[in-house]
Amino acid sequence: MTYRRDTGPSAAPDGGTAGARSGRAWDSALSAEEFAAIKGVGFEPVGQVLGTAVFDIGYTGLWGCPGSWSVTDGRKVPSSAWSASLSPLLRTLYAARRAVVARAVAECRALGGDGVVGLRLRVDGVSEVGLEFTALGTAVRARSRIRPRLPFTAHLGGQDFAKLVLAGWVPTAITFGIAVEARHDDWRTSRRTSWTAGNQEVDGYTHLLDHVRHSARNQLALEAAKHGGDGVVVDEVELQVREIECPTFGYARDFTAEAVFTGTTLARYGRSERSSGRRPLTIMRLERER
Repeated sequence: MTYRRDTGPSAAPDGGTAGARSGRAWDSALSAEEFAAIKGVGFEPVGQVLGTAVFDIGYTGLWGCPGSWSVTDGRKVPSSAWSASLSPLLRTLYAARRAVVARAVAECRALGGDGVVGLRLRVDGVSEVGLEFTALGTAVRARSRIRPRLPFTAHLGGQDFAKLVLAGWVPTAITFGIAVEARHDDWRTSRRTSWTAGNQEVDGYTHLLDHVRHSARNQLALEAAKHGGDGVVVDEVELQVREIECPTFGYARDFTAEAVFTGTTLARYGRSERSSGRRPLTIMRLERER
């Protein structure tokens, strides 16, 4: 993360918030404990920010039947042609999340904030229109003349944000890893799920879920690297499995699995050869003087 020196009238070394300086009361999505933790590491809330967007997710790009998976390095994986056919859906899922985060960041910049903490993302159905994506968080501003060039975003709550800052880490951006895979429900899986099969592993479904999670994790790591982070802390892992009618064989079923990893990319700052131990406590006498 790069920083710039703020010498304009909005710089407030005295610690006042942007809302207080403008005579406007600020609002936030912080609890009292989160507010105290953020203040304790030199940040002030400047306002609640929200980004929303409604997307139609009707077109997935699917064509034909995914068929049985091939075996590569001892693992069953989908064909590259089938994976490529899902790219329109993947692009939409990424675009929707990035759009609402960008809108929340735009509100943060308008408030004079340096970043957004506690950013929560939700996806809700809107009747038959599509899906509503929302990003809600609290914009904060550092009590310093050194400002980040771009506002950071983080899912971290106030206490976690404060702990990371004290430990020498700063968030750079909220990050996503998304993957969608599909598998035809062939005779091998059907035989293992029949009422006479008994209790046993259905390896076809195991391979599907394992592969989609693995792909989403890889995408998360790539996205984190793009944001210049040293690592990423994961907030949430979502997995949805849907059953659809096979487009080629109407009497058969296909299964699609969608995995979404959401986390915050972290970067190390203030590297020093000095010990990272706690500072010594100040001890004061409390008894009355005689």
